Amino acid sequence: MNVLVTGGAGFIGANFVRLALASGLQVTVLDDLSVGNPRYLADLPLRFVRGSILDESLIRKEVAAHDAVIHLAAQSGVPKSLANPRYDCELNVIGTLNLLEACRSASTGSSGPRFVFASSNAPLGRQVPPATEDKAPLPVSPYGASKLAGEAYCFAYHGSWGMSTIALRFANVYGPFSAHKKSAVAKFIDDIFTSGSLTIDGDGFQTRDFIYVGDLCRALLCAVNSSVKGEVFQIATGVETSIQALNQMIQDVSGRQVATKRAEARSGDVRHNYSSIAKAVSILGWRPEIRLDAGLRMTYDWFVDWRSRQ
Repeated sequence: MNVLVTGGAGFIGANFVRLALASGLQVTVLDDLSVGNPRYLADLPLRFVRGSILDESLIRKEVAAHDAVIHLAAQSGVPKSLANPRYDCELNVIGTLNLLEACRSASTGSSGPRFVFASSNAPLGRQVPPATEDKAPLPVSPYGASKLAGEAYCFAYHGSWGMSTIALRFANVYGPFSAHKKSAVAKFIDDIFTSGSLTIDGDGFQTRDFIYVGDLCRALLCAVNSSVKGEVFQIATGVETSIQALNQMIQDVSGRQVATKRAEARSGDVRHNYSSIAKAVSILGWRPEIRLDAGLRMTYDWFVDWRSRQ
């Protein structure tokens, strides 16, 4: 199977392409390197195309040569969407539409290339957790709204043309190849190295569902290989962890006890967030395997090694 991975030089992409290659897939990465790091892909046996998902002609050409598209390229995160909601919409909505249109053009009497869309829990917004696939989305940020639009287009293209689309709602992902990220785990680890203190936004009692990137990549591979289409799945652990507890776990893993500072709570963030994964377990045959303490250890060790090579 030939797979096109958009955003493949980013955090999740760099992990997924390794799993895909180890599983015998032929991989093309399409990335404009606005966020991704080409060093994450060094010496891997894949084809790299530098370009944007907003380049319609390039997208049509690349999609036509592949059996599946794993769409990871996005403006990811609430703060950037608040700073520039128009760009968030252009990349996350129009970029996704471009890829779906390219898949539709590539179909010749079939459903066309398989399309796996990387979504988030952000579309559910102010729904009371646990997050489930049957709750009405109520996004509280432009990022959540743009990801909801991407999901909706996946459903629409399946409903209108029978296309083989599937959407995965990621929990808070952490792991190797996240040195450029500002998400909680990556930021806390980086802060230990650079400032010697950790900053928590808000009171620290807000909760999240943290999933190790290796587990998430296995879910992506399950989605690629599955025959299920026109569906959405929560990809998480089902375990709720407070930011304060995460702070202490990372300090314990690092062996360094550092000062903790407080900042204002961020706009657009929900208070509590965790997921039920029953649907993914029963239909995709997937479940997470890595406990948070073990995943944080592997992530911290990767950061130590990465910094030693800079």
